[in-house]
Amino acid sequence: QVQLVESGGGLVQAGGSLRLSCAASGIIVRLLAMDWYRQAPGKQRELVAVIASTGTTNYADSVKGRFTISRDNAKNTVYLEMNSLNPEDTAIYYCHTGWRDTWGQGTQVTVSS
Repeated sequence: QVQLVESGGGLVQAGGSLRLSCAASGIIVRLLAMDWYRQAPGKQRELVAVIASTGTTNYADSVKGRFTISRDNAKNTVYLEMNSLNPEDTAIYYCHTGWRDTWGQGTQVTVSS
């Protein structure tokens, strides 16, 4: 059974930082492309960052230079380091892999102005 469990969300002031974690079971993250998506209230879910099996990363324009996606192969965990947060980053953040289109349960990030 494939499972993705996110953690690390919370309330932070504008300009602050958070690190989200996505602990995977049933898959090996280094063999797959892993993604972070987010969904803000009243908006569509959007792709934030991707890390390919090769380690290549890609980011949405809105987070380039502020967010970093990475993985720890030993812990089978993917991370999203978020810096210089602003209120527009407020959303539920989801971990995802294309393997059986698996989603985590999401973690809330709220940035206050």
